[in-house]
Amino acid sequence: MSKLDINNKEFEIDGKVVKLYSGAMHYFRIPSEYWYDRLLKLKLAGFNTVETYCAWNMHETVKGKFNFEGMADVAKFVQTAKEVGLYAIVRPGPYICAEWDFGGLPSWLMKDKNLRLRCFNETFLGHVRSYYNALMKQIKPHLSTNGGNIIAMQVENEYGSYGNDKKYLNAIREIMNDCGVDVFQFTSDGTCDSMLYSGTVEGVMPTVNFGSNVPGAMKALRKFNDQIPKMCMEFWCGWFDHYGEKHHTRTSNAILREIKSFIDNEASFNIYMFHGGTNFGFGAGSNHTSYIQPTVTSYDYCAPIGEYGNYTPQYHAIREYLCGVQGIELAELPAPPALQNIGAVTLSQTASLWDNFDAIGTTNHSAQPETMEQFDQANGLIYYKTRVPGNREMCILRLEELRDRAYIYINGHLKAKFETPLVAKQHKILRRRKVKTCCIVPRFKDGMEIGVLVDAFGRVNYGPLVGKDGKGITGLRLNNMYIMDFEVTSFPLDNIDKVNYIGKNEKYPLFLKGSFKTDSRADCFVNMTGFTKGYVFVNGHNLGRYWNVGPQKTLYLPGVWLKDVNEIVVLELEDAKKKSINITDTHIL
Repeated sequence: MSKLDINNKEFEIDGKVVKLYSGAMHYFRIPSEYWYDRLLKLKLAGFNTVETYCAWNMHETVKGKFNFEGMADVAKFVQTAKEVGLYAIVRPGPYICAEWDFGGLPSWLMKDKNLRLRCFNETFLGHVRSYYNALMKQIKPHLSTNGGNIIAMQVENEYGSYGNDKKYLNAIREIMNDCGVDVFQFTSDGTCDSMLYSGTVEGVMPTVNFGSNVPGAMKALRKFNDQIPKMCMEFWCGWFDHYGEKHHTRTSNAILREIKSFIDNEASFNIYMFHGGTNFGFGAGSNHTSYIQPTVTSYDYCAPIGEYGNYTPQYHAIREYLCGVQGIELAELPAPPALQNIGAVTLSQTASLWDNFDAIGTTNHSAQPETMEQFDQANGLIYYKTRVPGNREMCILRLEELRDRAYIYINGHLKAKFETPLVAKQHKILRRRKVKTCCIVPRFKDGMEIGVLVDAFGRVNYGPLVGKDGKGITGLRLNNMYIMDFEVTSFPLDNIDKVNYIGKNEKYPLFLKGSFKTDSRADCFVNMTGFTKGYVFVNGHNLGRYWNVGPQKTLYLPGVWLKDVNEIVVLELEDAKKKSINITDTHIL
């Protein structure tokens, strides 16, 4: 394939004017076995390009140890797109937002309290350079200048919404160039003047992101630079869900109206998302305004291709229109995803977290509480335990810098539940309640044991709090006195195969395990009705978080992760009304 260029305010490839009709898909949100299917559906809808972010924390979870296998095999994803007949646009960050944990940045960056993110900080740039050296070795063979299908790459991401350090942006560009990136480069930002000014780099084409009003957005872009093609790098066809909110939807007519406006304005565009996929494991991030808003496990996004690869009315409407205006004959589509209803699965084995500290936890001593990142822990649960000696009158116990959900134990008994404040109009259980980070502790004699178990939400992925919301707590006080001397146990939940199910203790948090058989490899969904909050694992795959505040009620289980005999483990943190789980063919978002 040939290089993308600009001539007379138009994109050109091989001297021919081309409009880029692109759809966003993230390889790290889709099982690799399904990449071809999803990309083919994009191609058959009249699109010529796929766009993807690269998630740094997917590739370098531990500093210096890189992973480009399975769902992290970005090179294979791009190659698959080429086989389907699609150009590729790659957005390598280092920050990507994407409603992904920490905006794609690896958690270990937060361990260095002197490091400053997304600015001309030599330490940060050194980490970026190391990552890019590894990433670009995967990507470089697939650049269009090397015969591949990657025609463009992005410099940073929506930087004008965060900072104004042009020296930093130029450094990111120089690192990319030093790694051999010689294809077309661009930036993407909101449509207001301040974002475009702060987020752009001289000599790099700006693009804009928005969800409606194509003429107004294109006018803003041309006002900023009138010598470039009209390009929307993110047309938001839908939106993502936070816990406690109503599921977001958007009608086919509303989306199609904007697509027609792109065509009428002779503009190129990238639909974000064309296929959203799933925030498997701990992938989901959080947003922050005046409060933390954790994102749910599903990243359906009301995209034309649904979370499990299903066709939507939006897909058919866009396909018919876009193929029509290009004179493309409608080809036969792949069959819709097969689904199966497995039914009820008994969770016959149980094991309390409290009996598995040695099996799946790592304990350290600390004078004061520190966040997960200080113990080289990326995600999961963390438990702080201390003993206060002597006799005390009734007092107030306070937590410091809690941005997650915490469970307070006094002498081994659950005393209170705290969480970062959430706001949701649809669920009165969360409606504008004040943050609760303190509770009354009754008078005691001869000492008292205090335990704090923290279940981490995803890290903030957008805005000024990025990099400032360490997981866990940083202080514990009785009235105004700091409590010292802690045992801190980390549970990254990446080793649940080591859980010991011998014993009768059923104190929550509780692992509940069962098995089921199926000779089908069709997709299905785990219905979490009757459970409160926790995680689901099937054959070692972490399907993600669940929480009964909604809106999501089922977790997507890809059929390619199934075997003839399957193991399912539910880690319920609070309470389960039953010891069985229903695996169904119906997705409830």
